[in-house]
Amino acid sequence: MTKQNFIFIPNLLSIARIGLIYPILNSVYLGDYLLGLIYFLVASLTDALDGFLARKMNWFTDLGKILDPVADKLLVIGTVFVLWINAFIPLYVFVILISRDILILLGAAMHMSLITDAAPSPNILGKFTTGIQIFYIAQILIFEAFSINLNLFWLDWLVVLVTASSLLVYARDWFKSIQEHHEES
Repeated sequence: MTKQNFIFIPNLLSIARIGLIYPILNSVYLGDYLLGLIYFLVASLTDALDGFLARKMNWFTDLGKILDPVADKLLVIGTVFVLWINAFIPLYVFVILISRDILILLGAAMHMSLITDAAPSPNILGKFTTGIQIFYIAQILIFEAFSINLNLFWLDWLVVLVTASSLLVYARDWFKSIQEHHEES
């Protein structure tokens, strides 16, 4: 079997992650936090697995370069939104997390339309930020599923600081690439 026979697997995992978004949001919204947690953990595992397969097996596709980050953003944005609606996260966390992901999607679209057709590569801080956000969401769901009453104030601020730092790094990189593009033109 050749690489071509399996190259689609990471894309299928990203599509599965997108397919899990509604069950996650519906479960959390309806108060079935354990089921929402299970769906969320499965979705998070598909993210880790598709990234692993793409890197280790070199199963990259142009579709996957767009599909994977979009699936990540939809998962985080959707889950953060329903957690905020249910009053499990403060407004400032909601605004920072949602703003970062929307601005990254807009920045990537701008980069692809103005500079190059290729999707911009995520940086290490961006990957770390997604990991911290997934950990943050999972902690909230665990605490709700098992009726653990702990103050997550420190975790709220940690996720906000990491997320804001990531956005600043992405913005710096975009401005730098735009400047380099204009200098070459």
